[in-house]
Amino acid sequence: MAPERPLVVITDETLLDEVLRLAAAAGCELHRAPDIVSARADWSRAPLIVLDELSLDREPPPRAGLLLVTKGMPEAAIWQRVFDLGIERVVPIPDREADLVSAFADVVEGPRVPGGGVIGVVGGRGGAGTSVFATALALTACDGARGALLLDCDPLGGGLDLLLGAETQTGARWPDLRLQGDRISMPALSEALPEYRRAGKRLPFLACGPAAPAPDPSALASVVDAGCRAGKVVVCDLPRHLGSDVEPVTEAADLIVMVVPAEVRACAAARQVAARLSGNEDRVRLVVRGPSPGAISPQDIATAVGLPLLTSITTDRHLPKSVDDAGLLLRPRSNLTRAARLALSIATAGRSTATTTTTRAAAFRPTAATEPVAS
Repeated sequence: MAPERPLVVITDETLLDEVLRLAAAAGCELHRAPDIVSARADWSRAPLIVLDELSLDREPPPRAGLLLVTKGMPEAAIWQRVFDLGIERVVPIPDREADLVSAFADVVEGPRVPGGGVIGVVGGRGGAGTSVFATALALTACDGARGALLLDCDPLGGGLDLLLGAETQTGARWPDLRLQGDRISMPALSEALPEYRRAGKRLPFLACGPAAPAPDPSALASVVDAGCRAGKVVVCDLPRHLGSDVEPVTEAADLIVMVVPAEVRACAAARQVAARLSGNEDRVRLVVRGPSPGAISPQDIATAVGLPLLTSITTDRHLPKSVDDAGLLLRPRSNLTRAARLALSIATAGRSTATTTTTRAAAFRPTAATEPVAS
């Protein structure tokens, strides 16, 4: 047996089928032993051992990482055996099966990888360029050590797969994922998702698909958690309504970027969107997209919206044609790329300060040193 495989000692075939199903959901391979005697050769090196009630009769040797699965809540006598043997966790099936998936996923992924985080991108009004900026962020984050994961959270946004020029790629879209808050490993998720491959970048993404409903909040939470645990930057293209369905993103985000065109009516619309982010103002920054028909400065736009300015960018007149022809191709020296790098640096600062004595709010407090990217 490979040492990284959990060891399963279960004699109840019905219960074994359930355990195998949950292991498959976590992308975890198992090694099965028919009884405690047969399992002794691998007992000490298995990262996790899953037992059933019948296997307790053979007095399993004590060790860390013992887990007992039961059909429903165990009786008092079983609990006493659990305490006597030092079993760390009891998982009643089906009530707590998510705990078993989580345990298997921990084995597959190993310890949580540092560096992962969440960035949400929302438009101040429709057509602000939110999806383009979110995609630029994810493609820029691909250059990092652990890469990125791009999530389409807006079913009315036209589809990030179309923006990437990857609509014909095979792979799961949101409706294909059968997650009900279940834990999923990033390796299993990556295997299921389509991947953008261009200009040396590899970006797994999850699009809504045609005529699809909004992602289920519990599924969204599972996918965001999988990316973060793997150390990826999870970039989420958010809808403007910012309802409870995207709370797994807005509550976990290190940074929320609002993209606002430099127009008077866009300012008015953006203030309404900003009101839905009440309580999260310390993590929200504004990206102003010009040029402004009325020559309004980016700082004046930020003042009118009531959010701190991150940077300003100008509309790339060549971008719409390139997207229609073959999908977004990010130019390394473009204003869009530089703005994405700046946003990533701000999000990283938020993560680092969140783990020190400095508050996260301090990392996002606007300062005089924050300058817009040159147009």
